[in-house]
Amino acid sequence: MKRNFRKGNYLISTDKSKLDIKVIHGYLTNSYWAKNRPLKISKLTIKNSLCFGLYFKDKQIGYSRVITDYATFAYLADVFILEEFRGKGLSKWMMKIIFDYEDLQNVRRWLLATSDAHGLYEKFGFHALKDPDKMMEMYK
Repeated sequence: MKRNFRKGNYLISTDKSKLDIKVIHGYLTNSYWAKNRPLKISKLTIKNSLCFGLYFKDKQIGYSRVITDYATFAYLADVFILEEFRGKGLSKWMMKIIFDYEDLQNVRRWLLATSDAHGLYEKFGFHALKDPDKMMEMYK
């Protein structure tokens, strides 16, 4: 279900038809975690994720997506706020919307990867892996 959340001139929406792929792909393709990601892959990630677009008036200024089964597991990915809109509490607001989102309330395990935003995510309960020996990854 598409949902909208307002705060002054700002809007967070799960309506994928509002997403500006040029803004999203433009930011991600220059990020440390998605550098040079092909447009085709960015479109596929949007199609297969629960997406949260952040807008100032009608302009997209931020984005995040959740990869989830809506029952037990969720992975938070591709979170960004355009630089000129940082420092206004928007990332905290977006995280609150995501973690309070009705369809995600059954999720027990959340994961994410970050090189530079530990402080933000710790405010929402994230911490280093308790049992890193239990976790495995495969990277192709």
